[in-house]
Amino acid sequence: MATIELRQVEKRFGTAFAVKPMDLTITDGEFVVLLGPSGCGKTTTLRMISGLETVTTGDILLNGRNVTWLHPSERDIAFVFQFYALYPHLSARDNISFPLRAQGMKTADVDRRVAEVVELLRIGHLLTQRPGRLSGGDQQRIALARALVRHPAAFLMDEPLGALDAEFRESMRAEIKRVHNAEHATTAYVTHDQIEAMAMGDRIVVMSAAEVQQVGTPSEVYYDPSNLFVARFIGSPGMNLLKGHLVGDMVHVPGANNQVPVPSAYRKPLQETYGREGDVMIGFRPESALVSDDGPLAGAVFASDLHGAYRLLHVHLGSGEGAEPNIVHVRSDRMANLPIGATVRFDVLPEMLRFFDPGSQQAIPRDASVPEPDFLPPGIVMEAVQ
Repeated sequence: MATIELRQVEKRFGTAFAVKPMDLTITDGEFVVLLGPSGCGKTTTLRMISGLETVTTGDILLNGRNVTWLHPSERDIAFVFQFYALYPHLSARDNISFPLRAQGMKTADVDRRVAEVVELLRIGHLLTQRPGRLSGGDQQRIALARALVRHPAAFLMDEPLGALDAEFRESMRAEIKRVHNAEHATTAYVTHDQIEAMAMGDRIVVMSAAEVQQVGTPSEVYYDPSNLFVARFIGSPGMNLLKGHLVGDMVHVPGANNQVPVPSAYRKPLQETYGREGDVMIGFRPESALVSDDGPLAGAVFASDLHGAYRLLHVHLGSGEGAEPNIVHVRSDRMANLPIGATVRFDVLPEMLRFFDPGSQQAIPRDASVPEPDFLPPGIVMEAVQ
């Protein structure tokens, strides 16, 4: 396989940035997901790696070799597209073998390699069919087999599950990850679906407005977002964010008498940033809020959604000065059926609180001298992280 390096790679169309200067290394055998909203530059990044799009400035290295200006055919990279790109007049077998036959490989070697990928993907029953007679999931399996058959140095996948329905997406997600593990394939994968990203990626590159916002493991981008964009974008729903006012070691948030004590890991960083008083944003995930009769935070139930294993409460804490109503999301027991308008009290696990500067929108780092918990408290689970 291969290591892919991007060194200050950027793409401009005129004066507009499609991708701002980017440094990124995808190590040998790593599965890296480029995640972000439409138009953020993730597909353009993938196309620059493949050679389908030229860079404006910067260098792209494959296993240490500079391939920035090489033709796509000279990069030893396989590209899997969203819409399969299969030849409709050829059988599945002929579609899979086409890249090898185009290279002039001997028939016996072609048959051997096709047999290997057919066994890996378990698609022997599809080989005589033409694409038009296959489901979307099976067509994508054939497209994946065609990419695998060449033994490329790296795989690039651009929303390969985007055209599939929910059932096929889930099964193909597991299939692609299984193949990746079996082949130990270096993979760059583009999606706007954060569940895909969290479930599949070894690391996630979160992008917005043509710029990398954060690079980290699924747990890092979920529990420790680097800025307010990542905090809002990652998670369903995103992180609860409240404008608060720091006074000493307490943060006052919207709602009568609602205040949150500052955890020990943030006391020194907040004091260095604001002194004894200042405006700050606090953030916490819905599952880190614990409903309790004596919780220090209180609000009125605005809506209640049953999600099977749990119930998601939309809680209205009250309006800040000149601000929209502050709605936070709190997970509760699935049997809790609080009526709309009922008051609910809750606490937030201190180790799960995060703080952001409202001006720069950047996360305020914890005090490194304060030990972090080496485990997540019971109930702090996001299914997609597992």
